[in-house]
Amino acid sequence: MRGFLVALLISSLAGCSLWMPKPDPTQAWIDLEPLEKTDLQALAVDGRRLDDDRYFQVQPGSRTLEMRYRFQVEGADIGPGSKPLARDCKLSLEYDGFTAGNRYRLVAGGYGFRPWAKLYDPQQRLLARATEKGCGNLAER
Repeated sequence: MRGFLVALLISSLAGCSLWMPKPDPTQAWIDLEPLEKTDLQALAVDGRRLDDDRYFQVQPGSRTLEMRYRFQVEGADIGPGSKPLARDCKLSLEYDGFTAGNRYRLVAGGYGFRPWAKLYDPQQRLLARATEKGCGNLAER
């Protein structure tokens, strides 16, 4: 029984590292929302790499967000009898109106082979669209 309690305690403490930090009210917070079974990661703000790829938290004003988006192109979208193709893409988004204390949403998806990402404000208004910076092996970039 004692071993079970120790294991339970250790596993619960490990889960604490998965919690999101509390947003800083002096900064803008950007939630990442990939569509369906895809992966969207925060890479950098204004060229500075981030320690945590689960969200962006930025100073107010004009910022450039860099992100990585991984998705799969279904075989039916490629050609008859084709296997699905994994895409690994880098995108960049520029927006000049981030406001302290606001919570934004960065939604990402793909059309065929092309990735896309859109930034929305707290009232769900479209603010900016990302541009694709390349797809392929991004581990070396």
